[in-house]
Amino acid sequence: MIMTMTDFAFNTPPRIQQCWGGAAQLGDLVDSLPSVREGAGILFVTDPGIMKLGLTLPALVNLEKAGYQVVVYDQIEADPKATTILDAVDAARSKSVTCVIGFGGGSSMDAAKLASLLLASDQELEDIYGVNQATGPRLPLILVPTTAGTGSEVTAVSIVTTGESEKKGVVSPCLLPDIALLDAELTLGLPPHITAATGIDAMVHAIEAFTSRNANNNPISRNLAKQALKLLGVNIRDAVFQGENLTARSNMLLGAMLAGQAFANSPVAGVHALAYPIGSLFHVPHGLSNSLVLCQVMQFNAPGCGDEYAELAPCVFPDINLSRSNQAVCSEFIERLSALSADLGLETCLKGVGIVQDDIEQLATDAMKQSRLLINNPRKINLGDAQAIYRKAL
Repeated sequence: MIMTMTDFAFNTPPRIQQCWGGAAQLGDLVDSLPSVREGAGILFVTDPGIMKLGLTLPALVNLEKAGYQVVVYDQIEADPKATTILDAVDAARSKSVTCVIGFGGGSSMDAAKLASLLLASDQELEDIYGVNQATGPRLPLILVPTTAGTGSEVTAVSIVTTGESEKKGVVSPCLLPDIALLDAELTLGLPPHITAATGIDAMVHAIEAFTSRNANNNPISRNLAKQALKLLGVNIRDAVFQGENLTARSNMLLGAMLAGQAFANSPVAGVHALAYPIGSLFHVPHGLSNSLVLCQVMQFNAPGCGDEYAELAPCVFPDINLSRSNQAVCSEFIERLSALSADLGLETCLKGVGIVQDDIEQLATDAMKQSRLLINNPRKINLGDAQAIYRKAL
């Protein structure tokens, strides 16, 4: 892929720490933040499932041992509602909280980002949707992912469900955390289907970052996307089918983070735009929603970025035959991605998650609302295109 040099900005957290068992050392990380006073209150944002699994216990014990007063908010749902985020903020306001930790999947980390902002600034949530509307300040923030997928620990984006089903994004560099902690030990207990869906989600981030038509698409993001796909492609099967494989788990978490850095600066596009309504309307997990439309969107996009897809193909499938035309390599890449999802045990058609022909009009209408994503797509997607893509995915 040949690109002319253009101006760009690349933002990422100032500190990324990979540490096996690092969650049990969170107190030391909080100590390292100069603006957090000793014995201060900490808002710990997570979800009921993570609490039930016991993944938070080492972190909470360590924080309390370090002398911090921890306020646990564990009611974050998938695709967190605006009201949930405001509840978390209310829970912390009277506790002298001076630091926020997001611990869990993308939803918990997204909620923590916004809580850290709302607790420290006079901005209201309804005023900061969109790009660069949030200006801060925010409280010190540490993000700890428990899945290898969203990359939220290194993105300046938070996704919020407003009203019944519409999703809106808050995009601003001030949402980047002070520290992103990668502790792959936290991912060992993930069931195969979650490992598979979140892994494909990370692949989508890398693919869309590489081919994004956003003006900030840049050489750093493109190289990170390729490195992410190399880690994810080689390790996803072992992570799914050999869940205790420490190397595979560590590589998946690192790959997801690299993909997060890539799309945080070269934003995602049509796959995400069409996946969001599937999640909102039918409560399908985000990673699976992306997987369900990935190959259909790639087929639609191929006339506009087939050479780029061909360049990515050997990153995921090192044995792919590159002696043929880029068109042939691109086609095989898409076919093998589709087969990979099936091999990993993921549902491969919309009917499998309860979506029928009569739902397509609403899905397409809602997808068209994702203008901030659609503008980045390699080919323009109109309402009719979206309907056709959903029909092929049925």
